[in-house]
Amino acid sequence: MRTFGVEEEFMILDPASGTPLPLAGQLLRLHGPGARGGNHSARRPTLAAELQQEQLEVITRPHSSLEALAAEIRAGRTYADSLARMAGARIAALATSPLPVTPHATRTGRYDVLQEKFALTAREQLTCGFHVHVSVDSDEEGVAVVDRIRPWLPTLTALSSNSPFWNGTDSGYASFRTQAWNRWSSAGPTDIFGSAQAYHALVADLAGTGVVNSPDFDARLSANHPTVEVRVADVCLESRDAVLVAALVRALADTAAREWESGLQPDRVPATILRQGAWRASRSGVHAELLHPVTHRPATAGTVVATFLEHVRDSLDDAGDTGYVEESLVRILRQGTGSTRQRQAMERGGLAHVVADATSLTQQEPAGNRQELVSASC
Repeated sequence: MRTFGVEEEFMILDPASGTPLPLAGQLLRLHGPGARGGNHSARRPTLAAELQQEQLEVITRPHSSLEALAAEIRAGRTYADSLARMAGARIAALATSPLPVTPHATRTGRYDVLQEKFALTAREQLTCGFHVHVSVDSDEEGVAVVDRIRPWLPTLTALSSNSPFWNGTDSGYASFRTQAWNRWSSAGPTDIFGSAQAYHALVADLAGTGVVNSPDFDARLSANHPTVEVRVADVCLESRDAVLVAALVRALADTAAREWESGLQPDRVPATILRQGAWRASRSGVHAELLHPVTHRPATAGTVVATFLEHVRDSLDDAGDTGYVEESLVRILRQGTGSTRQRQAMERGGLAHVVADATSLTQQEPAGNRQELVSASC
């Protein structure tokens, strides 16, 4: 069974106004050894700063079972929010801020370089993503996975879409985070690498340009772990959707590894076409046509999701995740994603209500969700 873990990035907010607050440093100090009032057991989550002080990253350990990962995702959200409450704030799983904000940069050597080099792109970049790591046996297997999952990644963007608002207005996109993120020079889909040697050569060539040191590919080999890291998803408004995306990414990576082992060649569709699929998913989420991951022509979201499910079904079955994934996909196609929920909250009470609703949903475990996960994995 392949292990997997996730990194969730959250917005730190003023509970009264909904405005993002630059408190990441304070929350990390509360989290640190000897801090008062925190949970300092050996099993507490790993927290990290991000580019801006208005966001906080929560990192899980690797897990083999979906149920164990789901439990740590929920616990990590609760723990991060408990630290935020100590500082008079809250956390919310919002991939962009609904309210206008001028971010405050995190001052480290690496981030200082990014701010200086990328100027307005870096200064405005307050986005929260959801990264999934899946274990691989070698760099060669990892690159084979990266090559073979490329056409399927836009579907994950659509299913996780949770960023309709930008600087106080409706962007018209389901995932505007995707648009903002793709302003980075190395972000987006890649062409076929073909081998670990070719992958590492390109990464070295990118570093040699003096523009980037670490590429922001949609999927890449982790620099620190023996994993493939998939980076296309918005942070999900509800924990149950985060669990779904993690399950799909693991199954997708495992399916790709099986294809490689059997000698099946990757789809050589150009990255330029894949970028159109990513744009389409970012624009409409699950509420309009997407690009089909096999034909690369428009198809209904339901057709695309069903094709994805069949593509990864064997891996889902072997992991015991099929029941939970099927139930979750039916729910999302029927009810929509976090982006849908944000727009519904906007209609009820404006942007302040969007933030209040998101703050509540970040912590909330929907009724029956735990039992659904347990029963689906049995």
